[in-house]
Amino acid sequence: MTERTWHVLVTGGAGYVGSALVPKLLDEGHSVTVLDLYIYGDVFADLKDHPRLTEIHGDLRDPETVARALRGCDAVIHLACISNDPSFDLDPALGRSINYECFRPLVRAAKEAGVERFVYASSSSVYGIKEEENVTEDLPLQPLTDYSKYKALCEEVLEEERAPGFTVLTVRPATVCGYAPRLRLDLSVNILTNHAINAGKIKVFGGSQKRPNIHVADMVEFYVRSLAWDAAAIDGKVFNVGYENHTIMQIAEMVRDVIGSSVAIEVTPTDDLRSYHISSDKIRRELGFTPAHSIADAVRGLKTAFDAGSVPDSMSDPRYFNIKTMQQIALK
Repeated sequence: MTERTWHVLVTGGAGYVGSALVPKLLDEGHSVTVLDLYIYGDVFADLKDHPRLTEIHGDLRDPETVARALRGCDAVIHLACISNDPSFDLDPALGRSINYECFRPLVRAAKEAGVERFVYASSSSVYGIKEEENVTEDLPLQPLTDYSKYKALCEEVLEEERAPGFTVLTVRPATVCGYAPRLRLDLSVNILTNHAINAGKIKVFGGSQKRPNIHVADMVEFYVRSLAWDAAAIDGKVFNVGYENHTIMQIAEMVRDVIGSSVAIEVTPTDDLRSYHISSDKIRRELGFTPAHSIADAVRGLKTAFDAGSVPDSMSDPRYFNIKTMQQIALK
């Protein structure tokens, strides 16, 4: 582990994970530049006067904006993307332009700017559907959608651009859950919790499908540590980052256990029984990273936020739902 402070560019830093990551990086002593379209609002209003935070409201697809954002940075954590399949499918050309076409230019601009470390948020969806119980990093990628295909292609680009002095790390996260300042309520655990609290019932389609999850706090911890691990331990590496693989029905039951036994679980048959599951043994074995928060912890954190009135209009406000916000603003 290396003890140093970085100036980190966090692309998509005003999104779900970024909204929790940026304050943590500042707390750890790093300087942070956020490059984001800020379509979900001003999530860092309480950090406006922070001396080590620079916010750039701009488009990742604009080279001049990227060059300005990279000024003075020696690390990049690349989170920005059109996230998940429904949002991508809303406008495939938009998704391709943000998730893929501007990626190599970003990586090359980072190298030219003197960036020493580049951390890329890929996705565990790049594996497609696997029969193996333990889906490890050495299994072939079989992306089923354009979203996951471009995530996989960017992994190849990053490896091609790897060079001495330019450390690259690819992470394939599980589905993130739990409370963050820019909250998403269109992800499995968060959806079920929202409905349990505010509708009194959970709808489960099928239920036997497995889904890997990770608490947003653990995802943030991974990114913070990615700046501290020795370059030799991570350069050119790919790591799955997840906690547990549970079925949708098991997750629903965990939510009910936290929210209360009065919550009804309604099961509807479905033809879509695709299961996604990953093994996170490699990152524990090689880097000693083990998530510390469970799905139940995520549900409890969400309940606390709901009880405090921090999530108003949670069933209808577009800001909690990526695809609704994109439709509302007609993002291009």
